[in-house]
Amino acid sequence: MKIEILTLFPEMFKPVTEESILGRARENGILNITLTDIRNYSQNKHKKADDYPFGGGAGMVMLAEPVFRALNALNAKGKRILYMSPRGKILDHEMILELSKEEELVILCGHYESVDQRIIDFWDMQEVSIGDYILTGGELPAMILIDAVARMIPNVLGSSSAHNEESIYSGLLEYPQYTKPRQYEGIDVPEVLISGNHKLIHLWQFEKSLELTKERRPDLWEKFLKKEKNLTKDELKILQKFL
Repeated sequence: MKIEILTLFPEMFKPVTEESILGRARENGILNITLTDIRNYSQNKHKKADDYPFGGGAGMVMLAEPVFRALNALNAKGKRILYMSPRGKILDHEMILELSKEEELVILCGHYESVDQRIIDFWDMQEVSIGDYILTGGELPAMILIDAVARMIPNVLGSSSAHNEESIYSGLLEYPQYTKPRQYEGIDVPEVLISGNHKLIHLWQFEKSLELTKERRPDLWEKFLKKEKNLTKDELKILQKFL
């Protein structure tokens, strides 16, 4: 997948896109992430990229001209273009899966108060939000989107099924995890996890996931109860404890 990012602060992305799993995906040719500095397309001698909004109001608005020039340079017309915006549709699992199937994405990171609306309208951008709160710019939301989408692309993760087994995507929150040593600060690893009995381990993990989901995420719990489930007899017995 090719991902083209337009931003006023390209240096923000390097620690995220050049390290860890995303970094390896780039090295292996699975991801091709390019960064475009919008200021480079400003014709103002001071590389100005914002101005005061018509009609008044707080904050500054990103200028249409440098963004248009940057998008034209990328031949972006007709591509899937996303604008990270608090008024967009919330990024969820369904959208992440859909985006992961695209061959190419273009992501515009706004800054200041917003961007000139003509940018969104002319380029037919899809506005995407990561939640009902405001950040100083679209860079952090874009990083979240890229990381979430990349993990759904084949061969990015070590296990092809790992993302389906994880918290949220399975419908339940993830069970507690432990590693060596068996005892630390007087706290023992649950005995079942070192028993070698894979069936009991699975049932313990399932029970803990049910417990955590019901306690912390009643919205997910209700969805889990409503959806069709292919549970074993032992799993159904455990589920009955929470009903």
